[in-house]
Amino acid sequence: MVLATLGSILADPWRDPLTRRALAEAVLLAIAGGAIGCWIVFYNLAYSAESLAHALLPGLVVAALAGLPLLLGGAAGLVLAALGVALAARVPAIGRDTGVAVVVTTLFGLGALLALSSASPPGLQGILFGDILGVSNTDLALAGGLVVVVLGALGALHGRLVLVGFDRSNARALGVSPVLVDAALLVLVAVVLLVAVQGLGNLLVVAVLIAPAASARLLARRLAPMMAAAAAIAVAGVVGGLYLSFYAGTAAGASIAAVLVGLYALAGASSAMRARGPSRPQSAQEP
Repeated sequence: MVLATLGSILADPWRDPLTRRALAEAVLLAIAGGAIGCWIVFYNLAYSAESLAHALLPGLVVAALAGLPLLLGGAAGLVLAALGVALAARVPAIGRDTGVAVVVTTLFGLGALLALSSASPPGLQGILFGDILGVSNTDLALAGGLVVVVLGALGALHGRLVLVGFDRSNARALGVSPVLVDAALLVLVAVVLLVAVQGLGNLLVVAVLIAPAASARLLARRLAPMMAAAAAIAVAGVVGGLYLSFYAGTAAGASIAAVLVGLYALAGASSAMRARGPSRPQSAQEP
């Protein structure tokens, strides 16, 4: 009886085709996000990834309002953000970091204003928070293609990424341009965001990129085990998030993000315990 009940609890969420489709989409995005997330953490690009995600929003909203593909709108948003950052960086009184913050917050505010306007059609708010349960066969195909492209590109760039990451100052002398490597990595991040934002939402997509990699960094010292751990943690997070969403009645994207943050907390606690080492028994005192 207990085993039957447990089996029912585990199997019930996946009886619905929508949930099975959401699981497949989320797992594919988790694999891609976990792999590239390690390089985001390694290169200290978490703020850049979040900035790119927020910069997508106006283009996504305009594309949805105009009935255009979201990928096209997101790409246009990225181009607009890149131009804005480039122009802001040319003003000495502002500085590059401040320019990025001003441009990104302006674009994000504009996108949120359009998405949350009373004149916007119902469901447009899903761009902010995602709709992983509403993925289509096209979305699944894009996610599958994304995994192939990201893993293939990271494999081809692995040597250059490692060289620039560990010895940026001498990379050019060895025939590797740090600028081109940085640009290639940011392009890959942008591609992942463009595909993943449709299911996970503009506000939550960065969690799938950063949280698993940050957790894996606490558990693994070498890059290859770290990437494997990040992908595993990301998959565990999306599965756990979908279970939480099904039984607690919470939004799927937010549930996935919450579980990933919880896994990071567990990884941090495990790392702290390992750093302390086993406690040594106190020697008995002489009477």
